[in-house]
Amino acid sequence: MVARTLITTAIEETWPKDKDKPVLFLGEWCKLYHRKSLWKDMNAKTAPYHWDDRKKLIGDYRLLQTTHEKFLIQLSGILNKLHNTNHSERYWRILIGPWLGWFVQIVFDRWFMLKKVIEEEEIDHCMVIKRNPIDGVTNDMSDFGNSIIYDDWNEAIYGQLLQECWKNKIVVELINGQKVHTNNSTWQNKINLQKTIGLKNIIKERVKKLIPVFNKLFPKDDGYFFISSYLPLKSDFKLQIRLGQFPKLWRAPSAPTVKAEMSYRKWNLDINKMKVDSFEAVVARLIPQHLPRVYLEGYDVLTSISERQTWPSKPKAIFTGTLWSDTEVFKIWAAEKAENGVPLIIGQHGGHYGAGNFSFTEDHQIKISDKWISWGWSDYSRPQVTPIGNLKGFGINTEYDPKGGALLVELTIPRYSYFLFSAVVAGQFLDYFEDQKVFLNTLPERLRGKVLVRVNNVDYDWSLPSRFNDFMPGVKVDSGQQNIRNLIKKSRLFISTYNATTYLESMAWNVPTIIFWDENCWELKEEAQPYFELLKSVGIFHNSPESAAKHMTNIWDNVDDWWLSDSVQSARVTFCNQFSKIPKDPLKELEFFFKEL
Repeated sequence: MVARTLITTAIEETWPKDKDKPVLFLGEWCKLYHRKSLWKDMNAKTAPYHWDDRKKLIGDYRLLQTTHEKFLIQLSGILNKLHNTNHSERYWRILIGPWLGWFVQIVFDRWFMLKKVIEEEEIDHCMVIKRNPIDGVTNDMSDFGNSIIYDDWNEAIYGQLLQECWKNKIVVELINGQKVHTNNSTWQNKINLQKTIGLKNIIKERVKKLIPVFNKLFPKDDGYFFISSYLPLKSDFKLQIRLGQFPKLWRAPSAPTVKAEMSYRKWNLDINKMKVDSFEAVVARLIPQHLPRVYLEGYDVLTSISERQTWPSKPKAIFTGTLWSDTEVFKIWAAEKAENGVPLIIGQHGGHYGAGNFSFTEDHQIKISDKWISWGWSDYSRPQVTPIGNLKGFGINTEYDPKGGALLVELTIPRYSYFLFSAVVAGQFLDYFEDQKVFLNTLPERLRGKVLVRVNNVDYDWSLPSRFNDFMPGVKVDSGQQNIRNLIKKSRLFISTYNATTYLESMAWNVPTIIFWDENCWELKEEAQPYFELLKSVGIFHNSPESAAKHMTNIWDNVDDWWLSDSVQSARVTFCNQFSKIPKDPLKELEFFFKEL
């Protein structure tokens, strides 16, 4: 077996200068498409990805959830002691649970891949950038989420794991980094871009500046507290009025930025019953070094900021759709209120929920909430789930053009794994992209020019527009800047390629829709499978790109004959009632729901 240098990320200064040196790329994330000229002729092989075994992925998810619970209990006690508090496990789950879940799952992926290649390959050397460990501590959950998609953060964690676990197995060469390596992608880029485009968004931003003034009108300390509810603004205000209060639009401030100090991190999780080289022991040693600063050094400041908010001190209920994950001031405030008996209500804020076989964010949200509003589905094993309907779609409709083109909506994910759910992971995105190529290639030439490929405006360095153009020169690509509803208005057919929000919206709007994805990578809950089989029986859902393309070809000249047929409409309505329901009077249902709390 040839001895190889291990390459863990796309940071090229950690690659050997000798281009003839045999190397092993740890994963597809190392090979940036726009740098193909550099790596395509290297003496290289790429390690198979461990989660290409989807049964292993599902099994690992279950085991990592157990690890998450074990460490959450320990951390709750440690943080109470450090901060001289006596908060419940639920309080700490609301505050640190998202970070802990992501961190455990991310570190496991990085650790296992290193373990796998060191055990199975002849690795003799790896270059690692020399770092001060304290510099890598993220400030809060938002900062963490924006960091883990970067090569820089991942190179650091791979380097730390190599030195922690395998420094006696391979030569780990520490080198001086020349610069901080980042890319142009963040979880928030899409939101920020949308805020800056168009007169409508400019007006919205100016209105938001007047929010504190409006909120001082008709003060009520015991009303319902709605913040980022995911309801259309008009529906949000109407619902508040129906609940007997002057409508208010609240905003949550950003988390304070604080410095990391080693004196706060001289504590350990209990690893006495763990093998020293086991994953649990490894991640237990890393948690004190990586726990975001607002949970340790900045906890008192974070608490003080939350107490200074003009939010109700005794709300009847707290309702949000999106702030449960990375909005620290809201999370610590809501945790304290929930601990004192205020109902915490979370509304579903997108697709995959209730349909995908597993999802950390779904499991976490339902665990922390008193009631969780779904878009139509129920789960008798989790009584918090309350089916009401598609909150995002209330009062919204979109027309399509029966003579228009086809809109092919594309997925983009980070190159590195993040939180786990039943979807393509890391380099499996390239298999997903191959399916997109097969779909376009299967279409007759006369229809390829009718397709507009809409990519996400956050690319994560996959170079998706370039890949499409190299594969099929002249293909029309939208960069994701335009409002998708405006694109639908010019289309006769909406084509969804992954299990998320897109097709739930198009079907609720009764826009002709074709769905296709690889069922081996987008596993469904057993309870959801009959609904997708129903869609499959009428030509809406397909489990291969070839089948979807052939169906599009067959119906193209008169899409409405197919879409408006009794069988298709019956299947659409049945499916939407389960996963994207629009009630006849949604505000009346929500009013009844809140008054019955």
